[in-house]
Amino acid sequence: MRTIFNIVLCTMISLSAVGQDYSPMKVESCSSLKGGKTPKWTMNDTRIVDSLHGFKAVEVTAQNEYGSDCTKRYEATGFFYAVKDGNRWWMVDPYGYRNLNIAVVGVRPGKSDRNKSQFKSKFGDEKRWIANTVDTLQSLGFYGSGSWSEDSLVREFDKENETQFTYTPMLNFMARYGEKRGGTYQRPGNIGYPNQTIFVFDPQFEIFCDEQAQQLVQYRDDKNLVGYFSDNEMPLTLENLEGYLSLPNPDDPGRKAAEAWLEEQHITRDQITDAHRAAFVGLVAERYYSIVSKAIKRYDPNHMFLGSRLHGKPKYIKEVIEAAGRYCDVVSINYYGSWTPDQELMRNWGEWAQKPFVITEFYTKGMDSGLANTSGAGFAVRTQQDRGYAYQHFTLGLLESGNCVGWHWFRYQDNDPTAKGVDPSNVDSNKGLVDNNYEVYQPLARLMKQLNMNVYELARYFDAHK
Repeated sequence: MRTIFNIVLCTMISLSAVGQDYSPMKVESCSSLKGGKTPKWTMNDTRIVDSLHGFKAVEVTAQNEYGSDCTKRYEATGFFYAVKDGNRWWMVDPYGYRNLNIAVVGVRPGKSDRNKSQFKSKFGDEKRWIANTVDTLQSLGFYGSGSWSEDSLVREFDKENETQFTYTPMLNFMARYGEKRGGTYQRPGNIGYPNQTIFVFDPQFEIFCDEQAQQLVQYRDDKNLVGYFSDNEMPLTLENLEGYLSLPNPDDPGRKAAEAWLEEQHITRDQITDAHRAAFVGLVAERYYSIVSKAIKRYDPNHMFLGSRLHGKPKYIKEVIEAAGRYCDVVSINYYGSWTPDQELMRNWGEWAQKPFVITEFYTKGMDSGLANTSGAGFAVRTQQDRGYAYQHFTLGLLESGNCVGWHWFRYQDNDPTAKGVDPSNVDSNKGLVDNNYEVYQPLARLMKQLNMNVYELARYFDAHK
């Protein structure tokens, strides 16, 4: 039997507002498999589709090729946009039908020697792989790809087959600027910056974004592009103010901006409060989102700006969410650390941003996969069936929030421990819908499909129970 490593247990358990309308089951989970001590597991109340009182799951046939609900139509613009109807936000597809953007992150072949060997044996070439993959994903109710996918292959497949499998490009404005400028480094899951402060005060950053955004003209007429992510998981935290002030170069634009801001507030460093820290990081976020949004919309006004995939501390800071809402069409959030989505937090996102949100990363890892599961942020559970229950539980919580317009499962394929030079957060974990041999985890897939095929009826169910 595989050795299970030390657990750092931080599961947050809460019942939803309609908790009386379902019969909870229990799923065992842990939050981390690192270290060398005996693991501890916790039992979680878990809501699944079949446990909802008065709800009967069916495979809805009113969905079009975008996975949209064809029972309600809005203005058709030829592109995706967001609209609020009553107390619920929706995306609207290019034909005008209301849509929830349900996608998979990292739809791309693995790069390890094992992945390459299995890819050649199973598919032969990229065209057969993308055709097989799109067919599989759509059959499970996933109608698009998330970040770090093979966007060019998706576009080519859509064009040749007149299909509507969507995609959401990652632009990496700040990360690419940092690579050019110098000073960035790879952290587990994201890019690191000096003192965890982004280069948003550099005068050259705005010029760089404009230059990079010029390439977007090639996408401006593509109806299957949902929107753009500007970056991933940047450190917009309360530590920013002291971080900028502590930069070693006195002529650094970020340090000079922080020093000037302190003078404007008529305070010294020893007088800084959390209110000051929140106000300053709000200024950082405001400057960032205004610059990247301006660049994107200048060259492609047709598609949505989906934000920068906020993660960790930033998603709790009102000033950061408010700044994102002023410039993003939809606010993207990578949501980890909670077994059950926090309804109050999701209400706050809607109120602070005055925009909807999309969850762009979440996952669980199964201990029956043969992988050690020591890397990454998702919960570990015992089996693939439990992964499916966790998927349903988490997405039901998202659907319960009228501010959520979709989610992106992280990710298409498992980590391969034999792969070289990978991100430290993607070393040995069962994150995939498929394994390293490109085989679908069927118990997980069945429960994903049941939820995905019933999303619009489930939204109506929750709206009726509020």
